[in-house]
Amino acid sequence: MDDSPEAVAARLESVADVQEVWALAERRLEAGDAAFVADLGIAMWQRYGRQPVPPWQYHSAFDRMLRLLALRAPAVDEALRLISVTLDPHRVRFAAALLASAHTPADLAQVLDGAGSEELRACLVHELVVRGAQLQHRPAGQHPLSWLPRSLTPLEGRPELPFYSITGRSHGTAGISVSPAPGGGPAVPARETTTDAEAAALGAAVANWADWSNGRVEARTFALDGDPHPDAVGATLLGLGLESVPGLRQQPGPCTAHQAWRQLFLAASTGGAYNAGDFGAYGRLFAWRSVAALAGAPPDASPADVESVARAASWHSFAGATAWFDEVAWDVGLAVVSPDGRRLAVLAASDTD
Repeated sequence: MDDSPEAVAARLESVADVQEVWALAERRLEAGDAAFVADLGIAMWQRYGRQPVPPWQYHSAFDRMLRLLALRAPAVDEALRLISVTLDPHRVRFAAALLASAHTPADLAQVLDGAGSEELRACLVHELVVRGAQLQHRPAGQHPLSWLPRSLTPLEGRPELPFYSITGRSHGTAGISVSPAPGGGPAVPARETTTDAEAAALGAAVANWADWSNGRVEARTFALDGDPHPDAVGATLLGLGLESVPGLRQQPGPCTAHQAWRQLFLAASTGGAYNAGDFGAYGRLFAWRSVAALAGAPPDASPADVESVARAASWHSFAGATAWFDEVAWDVGLAVVSPDGRRLAVLAASDTD
């Protein structure tokens, strides 16, 4: 049988089990032939990657080729060659996460110093940062990731990250444990102020749940006529006509800005029931965007300004408190009162398998 990369790729869509292809690639890699694995991935992409609906075998086999190369130290050069040929923005994000999870900044210096695409370099910088690296490198000024701090901030703490292996990944879930507030305070009159731009910013961290899984999102803002007492947040939510609050089984509970950032980062970086999220670099960016919008930071605020506003805001979690939430593993319910007490932002999201 012809086991050239092109021949293996040609018969890929006819096989009932891709494990033989996985095994062939692993044997060649163990024999020191990482170039074969990269060539096989490239041949697969050239044959199937640009099809509107590639066969399932392609996704499974290509993912294994990328993991084999990106997670093995001697194969980094070939991983970069595979990534450079198979241009796909989401796959570049995934590749950066794999590389950063398995290698030190010194191992990846060729990318950080300019090898590969700017997108790969930008993603890799912040995949390393969320793992605690101290880097002088930063994305070009016009790149979306250039806004992010070059080191972890107190708001972020040490983010929870997936563990990647050749066969898959494991990761935490986006949950917050809070004690319900006593409740009973009077509701504060409110007027809705949501704009399309605000809704998009509020929901940045959970947009992938709705776009690529079964998720639904409600993101709204309200002007308040008075500063609500923490015990009155539940009553205020009940009077806003929210789809996600058709009654409360329990009162919202106070949480910290750090807890909210952690939850939003997990939602953005690891995804929902049927998708893999946006990984560490963009997951970090989208978590910051949601936090900034929830706290009411100005659109042009710096990370330091966003953190200051977020810490001064009043954060409450109501995830799972109503029948709107699926209560499987993917629930976000945040109600945030701005530092001046005159704005309430609400983000609710839920996904299910």
